[in-house]
Amino acid sequence: MMMLLNREMALRACGFIVFRRLASCIPPPDNIEYLLLQTSYGEHHWTPPKGHVDPGEDDLTTALRETKEEAGLGAEHLRVIDGFLQELHYEVRGRPKEVLYWLAELRDPEMPVILSDEHQDYRWARLEEACRLAQYKDLQDTLRAVHNYLEAQQNKQ
Repeated sequence: MMMLLNREMALRACGFIVFRRLASCIPPPDNIEYLLLQTSYGEHHWTPPKGHVDPGEDDLTTALRETKEEAGLGAEHLRVIDGFLQELHYEVRGRPKEVLYWLAELRDPEMPVILSDEHQDYRWARLEEACRLAQYKDLQDTLRAVHNYLEAQQNKQ
C-alpha cells in the first residue's frame, strides 16, 4: 500500500514568473518583459526559473533558491508581488507534476542573468513572444494571467 502512495505522489516544483519594466518612455503594459530560460536538455523548451522542492524546504524558499541557481537572481534582486500565485498540473513521463509560480519583479531591469548548466539560453520577451516560446498552453495561460494581473494593478494606481 505504501509503495502505491509514493508512486502516485506528484512531483512538486516551484519558481517565479520574473518580469522587468523597461524605460518609462514605453507605455504600460507594453513595457513589461518576462524572463524565460531555454533548457540545455530534452527538447530545449523555454520555461521560467523553477525546480524541485528539497526535503524540509518550503515552496517559496524553493522558488527563491531555484531562481538564484538557474538565473543568478537572488532575493535581493527580486520584489515578490503579493497576491499572485498560479498552480499548474501536468504529467511528466507518466507521473503527475505540480508547479507553483509566484510573481517577482526584477528590481534593476539591467541586472544580468547568469545561467546554470541546466540552461543554454535566456530571453526577455514581451507577452506574445513569451507565449510563442512557452509552447505549452498552461504556461501561456499563466503568462496571460500575470499580464492581466499587472495591468489591473497598474490601472488601480
